[in-house]
Amino acid sequence: MSESVDFVIIGKGMMGAAAARHLARAGAGVALIGPDEPEDWANHGGVFASHYDNARITRTIDDDPVWARLARRSIDRYPEIAQESGVEFYFPVGCLIAAPAPGGAFDYLENVERARDRLGVEAPLILGDDLAGRFPWFRFPQGYAGVHEASGAGYINPRSLVRAQTIAAEKSGARVIRSEVISVEDGPDHVVVGTIDGHLVRAGRALVAAGGFSLSQALLPRPLDLAVKARTVLFAEVGADDLSFYEGMPSLIGVAPEQERSYYLLPPVAYADGKHYVKIGGDPTDRILASERAIRDWFRSGANAEAAEHMRGLLAETIPALRPVSTHYSPCVTAFTRHGYPYIGFVSDRIAVLTGGNGQAAKSSDEIGRLGAVLMTEGRLEADGYETDFAVAYR
Repeated sequence: MSESVDFVIIGKGMMGAAAARHLARAGAGVALIGPDEPEDWANHGGVFASHYDNARITRTIDDDPVWARLARRSIDRYPEIAQESGVEFYFPVGCLIAAPAPGGAFDYLENVERARDRLGVEAPLILGDDLAGRFPWFRFPQGYAGVHEASGAGYINPRSLVRAQTIAAEKSGARVIRSEVISVEDGPDHVVVGTIDGHLVRAGRALVAAGGFSLSQALLPRPLDLAVKARTVLFAEVGADDLSFYEGMPSLIGVAPEQERSYYLLPPVAYADGKHYVKIGGDPTDRILASERAIRDWFRSGANAEAAEHMRGLLAETIPALRPVSTHYSPCVTAFTRHGYPYIGFVSDRIAVLTGGNGQAAKSSDEIGRLGAVLMTEGRLEADGYETDFAVAYR
């Protein structure tokens, strides 16, 4: 089977689905291609995605003004996406960033305050004993302070966000093809994209939004300078009788000069098994996945037991009252670019790339997708209001 559209989006994740929605709303003919989540990760032979989860932190407060603006513009459109799709995905429980107090050698919170003030976000600095009083669930090292964004922050359900973006795109006329792309052929006046089940889509331009799988030689004519890192996430089950204790608990990001002391965690979130879990991430070391095959193998591996044990210790220090009913851990990946921002640009005359979340893009994916849609329709990107051009770098 074959068909023709104006634009084809390769990758039905958070960025790709967002780009498809924006293109379809603008009246373009667009095909969004990507498989659904596999039921059996261990025996799945195809591609994976990092949005296979129920909770990711969202907030504007950030130590980088570019990421703060990407987040703010995305968060402002959450109600629009929910209304268009009928899918709720945002839970505004607030977010706290805790780190060594301003005035020392580690200036993370000073940078957060500067970015906060540029965007006019209400997120006060909370010092010392006040931090423990305001957030009784948490324990922090001596000398820590926090910036708390109570409104317009919390967490999103990335599975639901992708579903919402996809439904909204379809309602605006997008064609959704739930299959894996195995070939991209760049011709003089069109691109032909082929799927694993024999579907061919011809388009004027193609946008590769395949996350870490953008390393695939089948998708892009040039290899990106993209570091895909293996990540482990720990889930701690909260007993039903204990849930009331955690009411009002915000999402938390703990930042330290040392990677092994930095982490993020979320309040108890409901999952498909009917249980609630506190999720924590924060690998003490980095492991690079240098190929598409390595990424597939990592997702099938079940993640890193030593990293999970490290996070179990961080969780016990940070929430000492938590007595998990059970724990388990899962694999994930993050794709890091050379400049620390997403790559948004053309790799050839008709093939462009939209990838590189740098561990921060879930909350900001709608704005990143919008920028990808602008690139498709205009043939170039004017990154209005951003202190970067999102340029693509190659190996």
